[in-house]
Amino acid sequence: MALGELPNQESQLGSLTQRWLDAVTAVAGEHDTPLPTSAPEPGESATAWARRIELPDVIVAAAAARILDAPYVESLVEYRPSAEFVGQFPIGFARQHAVLAFIEGENITLALPGPQAWAVLDRVARILKTYPTPFFAPREQILRSINTAYERQSSQPDNVLDALSLDDAKAKLQAMEQRDDLLATAGQAPVVELVNLILLDAVKGGASDVHFQPYREKLIVRYRIDGVLFDAHELPKQIQEEALSRVKVMGKMNIAEKRLPQDGRATVAVGDRMIDLRIASLPGSDGERVVLRLLDKSSQIFSLAKLGMSVDNQEQFRKLISMEHGLILLTGPTGSGKTTTLYAGLQEINTSDRNVVTLEDPIEYDIDGISQTQINTKKGLTFASGLRNVLRQDPDIIMVGEIRDQETAVMAIQSALTGHLVFSTLHTNDAASAVTRLLDLGIEPYLVSSSLLAVLAQRLVRKVCSACGTPQSLTGEECEQLGIDPNDANGTTYQAGKGCNACRQTGYRGRIAISELLVIDGALRKRIQARAGASEIRETAQQSGLRLLREDGVEKIRIGTTTPEEVNRVTVRSQT
Repeated sequence: MALGELPNQESQLGSLTQRWLDAVTAVAGEHDTPLPTSAPEPGESATAWARRIELPDVIVAAAAARILDAPYVESLVEYRPSAEFVGQFPIGFARQHAVLAFIEGENITLALPGPQAWAVLDRVARILKTYPTPFFAPREQILRSINTAYERQSSQPDNVLDALSLDDAKAKLQAMEQRDDLLATAGQAPVVELVNLILLDAVKGGASDVHFQPYREKLIVRYRIDGVLFDAHELPKQIQEEALSRVKVMGKMNIAEKRLPQDGRATVAVGDRMIDLRIASLPGSDGERVVLRLLDKSSQIFSLAKLGMSVDNQEQFRKLISMEHGLILLTGPTGSGKTTTLYAGLQEINTSDRNVVTLEDPIEYDIDGISQTQINTKKGLTFASGLRNVLRQDPDIIMVGEIRDQETAVMAIQSALTGHLVFSTLHTNDAASAVTRLLDLGIEPYLVSSSLLAVLAQRLVRKVCSACGTPQSLTGEECEQLGIDPNDANGTTYQAGKGCNACRQTGYRGRIAISELLVIDGALRKRIQARAGASEIRETAQQSGLRLLREDGVEKIRIGTTTPEEVNRVTVRSQT
């Protein structure tokens, strides 16, 4: 059947025929998919039978393409959605029918999930005023492309640049409120609209930071996504002052002061989501550099099961956080997910019969049932002074955001020794180094050995994009870098992303933790009391089963979660 003769109603296809059965059987055989023995009922249509026996979407699409002599596409990652379709049809329509138009050269094509979607062809053709060429693709692929296309449509900062009016921007800069809805950009000054769309684009992309970096002839906007910075937009130098002033106004900062660093805060809305912004400016030779830290207050707090810990580490950590008293430390550089892990642990042990109090700087997420206190050093509320006051609140569990000095370390250890379970963080490269850091802060070895329960060191590695990941073989150089015997790795493959629209051409999407959990036992207590160095403590812990950061990373490479490049990137400076 030629494409021009394709029926536009499913009823015209008739009831289930031997031709459909033959096509389904042939495609299922090619995909090594066994078919149910259930026979079609009299008068049952092809799609009704497919739904009843739960035929996989891939088989439905491929069989429909074969029987109707239409093209079939396995993946839509490289296809470019039609902006006209996205603008004319609401996302609800596209999702309901699982259809999406694409641009192929000068032609418009329409992806269909199966015969049931033929009725949509005429409707799409009437609205677009052209008859799109139909082809088939798996329903899951179409729905994924729909989400990507409509997300991209709702945030297009580059399109605003052509309509910038500096006079309007200057006139309205002082009229901005502290809290704005980033989705409500209509009628605003172009520079205001541009900044809002940049922030909206960053939020939708999952960015943790937005950098406005001035150069001699341009202003570059950079996003940090999954821990890695990349250039997102290039703005004209002529609007630099107005754009940066807009950001400073949002943070209630002094827009006239350009020679001194400033800090500010703001809260913006994205629909019903509230995003806290921590804004910092720094003078430079080409103008002020401004960085915004984005904290999504409505983000769901991860559970321990979703953090990426190995099964053994997860079981041990659960036992540790159930203890009545002691000190548990999390270590790693800034941005390694320490606070997220702490929140996950606190959420798990937060019950009505326990009084949980935290001291944080800043409070990143709100947790129901927990008393959270914001540190304010300008007014004298430090971690050490706050901890003294917290002890008067009859706490069972205390979380100290960070041990920065001897006073805080002493207070945390004394709290652990007097019957409280204390959580805190340190900035060290690995778990063993946390012990020596406490000793360096002037804590007596016998206090450390008797109060410290465990140290969890972690890093965040980027996850391979599920849409474009392909198998790769470990090279000899990669084996050497990871400390793997090439003979053991012979034939071992891992996943690596090629880059697609879903992952912004990076090959990665999302992050997961790799960790090492050092549990203090009798042998380690003796080492600590003897003031052993980090390497000796590490060797003793390994004899008791400690799995190092890099070893945990290698395991995640083997199961296809991340890549050797990522594990090397985050563990190269650790003493593992």
